[in-house]
This record gives sequence, C-alpha cells and structure tokens, in this order.
Amino acid sequence: MAAQSPDLITFGESMALCMAPDYKGLDQAASLELTFGGAESNLAIGAARLGVSSGWFGALGDDPFGLRILKAIRGEGVDVSRARLVPGEQTGVMFRDNPGGKLSVYYYRRHSAASRMKPSDLDADYIRGSRLLHVTGITCAISESARDTVREAVRIAKEAGVKVSFDPNLRLKLWSIGEAREVLLPLAEQADYFLPGYDELQLLYDTTDEDAIFDRLAKLPGVSVVKGVGETTVIVEGGKRTVVPFHKAEKVVDTVGAGDGFCAGLLAGLLKGYPIEEAVRIASICGSLVVQGRGDWEATPDWRTVERILTDRARVER
Repeated sequence: MAAQSPDLITFGESMALCMAPDYKGLDQAASLELTFGGAESNLAIGAARLGVSSGWFGALGDDPFGLRILKAIRGEGVDVSRARLVPGEQTGVMFRDNPGGKLSVYYYRRHSAASRMKPSDLDADYIRGSRLLHVTGITCAISESARDTVREAVRIAKEAGVKVSFDPNLRLKLWSIGEAREVLLPLAEQADYFLPGYDELQLLYDTTDEDAIFDRLAKLPGVSVVKGVGETTVIVEGGKRTVVPFHKAEKVVDTVGAGDGFCAGLLAGLLKGYPIEEAVRIASICGSLVVQGRGDWEATPDWRTVERILTDRARVER
C-alpha cells in the first residue's frame, strides 16, 4: 500500500539567501536581507499557492538557517514530512549581487547537508503515492550521491507509473557542460515532461541550429516545453510543434525564480486537468507575475489571481 502522498513531489537543496537591499552591490551594503531559495522548493511553494497538494524534501543543516527554511516552506502549505534537519551538518548559503541590474550569484554550498543526500534517504512509498515527481539538474550537479538519488527517484516513479517532470536548470558554476550533458540528456529521455530553456538546449545539444534542436526534441518519448524561444514557449510532442506567446509582464523587478514559477504553473495546470497548451498559458502568467516582485518565490501568485487573468475578468478595485 503506497503512502499518503501529495499529488506533486519534488526534492533538492534549499539554501539561505542573502541580498543587499535596494539593489546595492554586496561590497556597498551595510546590511543584508535574509530569505531562502532553491529551484525545487520554489516550485513546491508555487504549486501549493495554485491549489495543488505538493511536497518537498531534502536535507538541511540542523542550524538556524535550516530551521528557518523548513518552517517557511511548511508555512506555505507544502508537505515537508520527509525533509530532514541533520545534526552536525550545515545548510548551504548563497549571496545575490545585483548592481546596475547585472545579477551574480555566489554559492557557499560545498559539503552542505543536501550535497550528502543518497538513494537510501528516499521514501519509495512516498514517491509511489504521488501523481508527479519533479526533478532538476541542480540536484544532479551538487554531488555524485545526489545525482544517484535523482536517478533512483526517477526509477521508482517510472516503475510505479508516476509521471516525471524534469527541468535541466543548467548551472555551469556547479559543473562543466561536458559533465552536464552526460547526466542531463539521459534524464530528458526518461521524462514525461521535459522543461528546458532554449538557451540551455543550445548548450546541451552543442548547436545553435533551431531545426536541429527541435528535431532532437521530436525524438524524445515525452512532451517538451521549451521556454524562451523568442517571446514564446514551444510545445514539442512527437513531430508536432505548438507555439504559445508569453504573457507579458507590466514591469520587471527581479528575474530570478521566473523559470520555477513557470514550471509550477505548468505542472499545476496539468494536475488540475488542463490540456498542455492551456497549462502553458497558466505557466506563462505565473512566470510573468514572479518577475514583477523581488525574491526567488515570494511573488508567486495564488490560483485566484491566475484564474482572473486567464479568464480576463475585470478586477473590482473599490
């Protein structure tokens, strides 16, 4: 009997995030804002706000950062029953620098609790009881044991008939493109939903030839949803391509987290029963709203907001 599980499950590393206020450079800031971020927890929070039951697990240090992160994710309605605070281990930390609108991220995550995750940490029944498992290339990049954990989680899900979503989330500060290709391309072949950015595909497939890229995607067994093809998203399902225009943002405050918000909207739409094209529209709305606020996940919308935009209902302000 499979365990009681949320519909959407994801896992990976969440880190404390330090940012300078008012977009100052880190070298000019007298104080820092403390929050947290991580592609997988960003997505889990986004899905929960959209009314989808979601769960996130990972290893955090048993320290003030880890405790703060765990409490915050739980407070957003995400199931964290399989997450762990590990005594004697540390929570990763990242610093964001954004002077003049030019973003840089500095990671301090080596030997973090999350980097030590291993396949035996997985609760197989928890995965089997879900409807969709979402994994990212970031977890694969942080250590070999974390990489093995992703592979094992995907194996468990596929054997149980649980759909698998995969965002390559290519981070070349964490590993080389050669290492990334060796790991990420096989995962793309296993995914029911492959969610790359077009810029990532050019690096992974080592070509800028659009036809060559889409020919390779057409051979994948699952559905590919390619972000950032000009001002559109392109759905590739077998030999068919469907182009969906972006939902344009009124303003851009902070682009970090846009991809996670997009993926949260897409998966929430699919789990709510929307067809793939409509789910991409939901995803695009979520991504556009995320960039209009500051932080990795703080501006992710709730379902009421998305539904209003989706149906173009006029908002009564007074």
